[in-house]
Amino acid sequence: MDLIKHIDLNDMKARAGLVFDALDAREMTRKDYKARIGLFLSHIAGSGLNRNSFLDFKRYLEKRADYTVSTKNKYLTSARVFLKELNRQGILPADITQNIKTFAQIKKHKREGLNEKEILALVQKIKELPDNPRNTRLRAFFCLLAFQGLRQIEIVRLDVKDVNLADKTAFIQGKGRDDKELVHLAPETVRALKNHIRLNRAGSGALFKSIRDRKEERLSTMAIKREIGGLLKSLDIEKTTHGFRHFYITALLSVLEVRDVRKFSRHRSLDMILVYDDELDIKHKTGDVFKCFEGLNVI
Repeated sequence: MDLIKHIDLNDMKARAGLVFDALDAREMTRKDYKARIGLFLSHIAGSGLNRNSFLDFKRYLEKRADYTVSTKNKYLTSARVFLKELNRQGILPADITQNIKTFAQIKKHKREGLNEKEILALVQKIKELPDNPRNTRLRAFFCLLAFQGLRQIEIVRLDVKDVNLADKTAFIQGKGRDDKELVHLAPETVRALKNHIRLNRAGSGALFKSIRDRKEERLSTMAIKREIGGLLKSLDIEKTTHGFRHFYITALLSVLEVRDVRKFSRHRSLDMILVYDDELDIKHKTGDVFKCFEGLNVI
């Protein structure tokens, strides 16, 4: 049964934009939905919208070998939210997303985080950089990532007023949080932030702004990725910016209980911390496992 026979792609994209703009969600989330909904709309453009359109779209995504499971779920979620909103607004007579699950995703890290050797190499590299506004900002990024375990979005959201260098504290707006929470700053982080504020004249507003053309504009997560990515590339380290958070949590797990690590990493539940802990445990015990097969040679 067709719910909408003929799909005008441009009209539907405009409608989707209005739907997502009205959502009670963060700006980044709404932007992501808008960026991904086009794939679903293109998928239904030829056949129209019927009761099986969402299921057909999931089966289409399932065949896309070029997408990771995580990416497939993001496209599926965008379509699900859009269709549910159309139903809620009375435009669609039925919720065609019911009883259709997301793709099963393993809760393990696909990429390895930064290790101690790589962190030491990065520290040495940063020390050798000349003092200028860009490098001073880079040192601040490094400290917030490696010594505080901050996410990139949390760094971007920081305002000058959130940082109290005298008390060695900062208020962080965490992932999916509306309110800000207090974190204690490591001594090296305090020194790096003090130098950044002084050299970049960060007196008010966003703590990290563009250095060149748009000096009043808050820096984006893409800018952090670019700066840190350049630093990693200079040392031939093939890791991502998120690898710093992996290093931070793994380092804490070597000296603290899991529950305490959750507090410092600001995860809402223990589940993700246990993933880190399991990976660390497996890595340590791998040698013992291999010893079970010593002497069994086939070559």
